[in-house]
Amino acid sequence: MLQVRKSQERGYADHGWLRSFHSFSFAGYYDPAHMGFGNLRVINEDRVAAGAGFGTHGHKDMEIISYVLSGELAHKDSMGNVESIPPGDVQRMSAGRGVMHSEFNHKADQTTHFLQIWIEPNVRGIAPGYEQKNFTEAEKRGRLRLVASPDGADGSVLLHADAHLYAGLLDGDEKAQLALDPKRKSYVHLVRGELEVNGQKLGGGDAAMLEGESQLTLGGGKDAEVLVFDLAA
Repeated sequence: MLQVRKSQERGYADHGWLRSFHSFSFAGYYDPAHMGFGNLRVINEDRVAAGAGFGTHGHKDMEIISYVLSGELAHKDSMGNVESIPPGDVQRMSAGRGVMHSEFNHKADQTTHFLQIWIEPNVRGIAPGYEQKNFTEAEKRGRLRLVASPDGADGSVLLHADAHLYAGLLDGDEKAQLALDPKRKSYVHLVRGELEVNGQKLGGGDAAMLEGESQLTLGGGKDAEVLVFDLAA
């Protein structure tokens, strides 16, 4: 079974300095039909205005991934990490038993566009942790590159969660396939462009939710950037 959710069906919040689309219920957006998918709890597509950002705030027992699309995101946390996250980097923060952090766009003339992703952990109360790695366009071109996994396979960032995350860039005749476990769930988020997912056409911001499927086939891309989640049911 494959269900498509269009970009315009997402929740939306405009705070002036922050414009955010919510794939699942978050903050002031509540939809009982979209509380998450498997152990995927949050995908927020955020645009942070120049010179603005999220002040220091806390998280607990959540695996948090930041995926920057344009601009840069400055990160500072209670573990002592002070980092800048550019496009191509995948940042994973394990909140564990508690962490404080802030995120900021220091550019004076550029919006930071990024995805904030939360995945429910399979272990709680651990020491908080941080990891950040770069994945080049060449690694993602015409294929699905594993960027986050429970065992850090293939140089991916390590998740304390039963989930795998893949990133791909597809255009023209390029195709990518992924074998799926029908007993698990898969979530496809099209970051930008156009793409066919098992024959269904998606546009930027659209998502496909798959259950009971054994194969994922991506093709017909037009400047497409896509994230694919393999998730616990």
